[in-house]
Amino acid sequence: MNPLTALPDPDSATMQRLHARLVEAAAAADTLDLAYRTVDTPLGSLLLAATPAGLVRVAYESQDHDAVLATLADRVSPRVLRAPRRLDAVARELDDYFAGRRRAFDLALDLQLAHGFRREVLTHLRDIAYGATASYSAVAAAAGRPTAVRAVGTACAVNPLPIVIPCHRVVRSDGSIGAYLGGVAAKQALLSLESA
Repeated sequence: MNPLTALPDPDSATMQRLHARLVEAAAAADTLDLAYRTVDTPLGSLLLAATPAGLVRVAYESQDHDAVLATLADRVSPRVLRAPRRLDAVARELDDYFAGRRRAFDLALDLQLAHGFRREVLTHLRDIAYGATASYSAVAAAAGRPTAVRAVGTACAVNPLPIVIPCHRVVRSDGSIGAYLGGVAAKQALLSLESA
C-alpha cells in the first residue's frame, strides 16, 4: 500500500493554514516577488498584483486572470503567490473609490510593464482630474507628440493599471467615449460614477 494514497484529503481550513504559512515564509525569506489577490467590485472581479515596489497590475475578469498571472510570471517573476493581505491597502482604496469617497489613489506604483512612449502616456493620464475627460489628441500633445493619437489609444488599451491610472477618462475628440480595455459598459460606469 502506498502511504501517500492513505492520507486523507486536507480540509479547507488546513489548506488555508498551510497557504498562510507559505506566504509568511516567502515574505520572511524575501522570496515573494509578486503578490496577488482578487476583489469584487461593481465592475466584476478585479485581479490586483504587486511587487515590493508597488502595484504592478490591475486586470478585469474579461482579461482572463489566469492568463494575466501567467504573463506576470513570464515578464516580472515566476515567484508569484496569492497573498491578499499584501494588497489590503489597494483593496480599501478601490472600495472607497467605488463608494464615491476617493477621487485619487495614493498608492505606490510599479510601472515596469510600460515602456517608452506608453509609459509617458500613463504619467500624463494621472493628470486628468476626477470627473474630467481629455481627448486622445490632448493626451498626445501633453506627452509631447501631438500626432501620436493612435499611440495614445494603444497605450490606453494596454494600460497595466486601469482605474488607478485613469485611461477611462480619455475620450474621442467628438466627445464619444470610444473603446476601453474593460469594455465600453465599464468605461461608461466609471465616467458616470465620477460625474455623480
